[in-house]
Amino acid sequence: MGVSLEDFVVFHSLRVHEISVQPKQVKASYSLHKKDGEIVSSELIYSYEEAVFQPKSWESMNMASMMVAQVAMNYGLFCEKIIFEGLYEPVDQRFIMDMTENTSREIYVHKLLNPTEFLIPPFNQLQTERKKRFTFAQIEFETESFKHLQKSAVVSTPDEDKYAILSSGGKDSLLSYGLLNEHFEAHPIYVNESGRHWFTAYNAYHYFKEKEPLTGKVWCNSDRVFNWMVKHMSFIKPNFQNIRSDQYPIRLWTVSVFLWGVLPLARKRNIKNIIIGNEYDTSLKLQHDGIRHYAGLYDQSKYFDNAHSRYYQKKAWGVLQFSLLRSLSELLILKILVKRYPELQAQQVSCHASHKEGERMLPCGNCEKCRRIVGMLKALDEDPGRCGYTAEQIQQCLKALETKKVKQLGSDAQQLYYMLSQKGLITVGPENRKMLKENKEILGQRFDAEKSNMEDLPMYIRKPLMDIYAQYSHGAFNLSFREWLPYELSQDDFQLPYVLNK
Repeated sequence: MGVSLEDFVVFHSLRVHEISVQPKQVKASYSLHKKDGEIVSSELIYSYEEAVFQPKSWESMNMASMMVAQVAMNYGLFCEKIIFEGLYEPVDQRFIMDMTENTSREIYVHKLLNPTEFLIPPFNQLQTERKKRFTFAQIEFETESFKHLQKSAVVSTPDEDKYAILSSGGKDSLLSYGLLNEHFEAHPIYVNESGRHWFTAYNAYHYFKEKEPLTGKVWCNSDRVFNWMVKHMSFIKPNFQNIRSDQYPIRLWTVSVFLWGVLPLARKRNIKNIIIGNEYDTSLKLQHDGIRHYAGLYDQSKYFDNAHSRYYQKKAWGVLQFSLLRSLSELLILKILVKRYPELQAQQVSCHASHKEGERMLPCGNCEKCRRIVGMLKALDEDPGRCGYTAEQIQQCLKALETKKVKQLGSDAQQLYYMLSQKGLITVGPENRKMLKENKEILGQRFDAEKSNMEDLPMYIRKPLMDIYAQYSHGAFNLSFREWLPYELSQDDFQLPYVLNK
């Protein structure tokens, strides 16, 4: 017997309340009212190394309210009601409701209709239902307790030359810092999420803490709250934490949880630009049985950045959010990083199964991410040993690439396999012959009308970036009638208006 979407509504209500604001900390209670009458609670916490809040101010309470709401926005499919107690303006309420609905649709498609190994039968046999609204929960805001606070009339004028980089140990944020540090004031800010996720950022954070005085760190226990929620979902296998997977059981609104941890520091430091490192292939619009979605990558897409920038403008913060890397492939990102900033690339950990040896985190050498990173570095004539891989792991990864795939777009994967084969680093069997195809645009900048165009970048950052990219890319390419054609960037490209309505 099959199940319907309503069978996943296993909670009566989720309440986010009891917000506490201290100069260096924000916390709130998450109270879950289960359908059997049991009420269980957890606590979401953000902590800072410096004072970023004024506990009795309207602005701090409003920021805190939005911060603690982000985790709950993953659960619109599973609750009859979600109550946010805090200080929320109409623009805040609209943003939360819109993003919760978007997340509900993404989770429906990618976690429920495309069943994962985490679902208990028969919950892995859900049939497609097209709905006008996927969020089942009625969303309510309780703001009465905060009406005594007065909003400041001060207008924000953040500094255009300051950039906050949502940082990790990955190649994207490392390259973003390197690029910005050449011309501007770059603030690498790390979010130390409780759990193993910090392992990937460990090497980079300690390197930056020693070398870069503008480095910041936020501690957050969101991982514990996420796992606490999943433990109470009767349709998820009880041993979900022991299942080896490169995806989460339910959540897809994740980057925003970290982003909102960075925003108080960025606002305090008068920073205009929020940088999230994402490349060309993360802005995808697809369909599943007539349901439009973002391939589960919405919080890595340009649409996510633009939605936040529009929100910041409505809040009169003057802040912009974007990626420097939208025109670049993963391979070109790594090429620029390792060729121009080798000392930064040495801090790279792109493995979620990394482990500590001495004072450094080292990659596992066995997962898909590891073989992809090793393959790209070898294709670029660079040594993966610089960022922690042993000679044995390097050979194992190359051998695995001969029979196993990598999680890249087809053209990107073809270029990688082509380069490795040309260098005699792998031997591709008949089953993978179709992978051996040169796609020159992968090592060039790619521009098109949707995923990547100059209008996605503020004018003041375009030329400094393009001057550097030109030194490492094989030119620029423009998508025309599904074909990548060489394209010459002109002064007109640098003068195109910056657009946020996409």
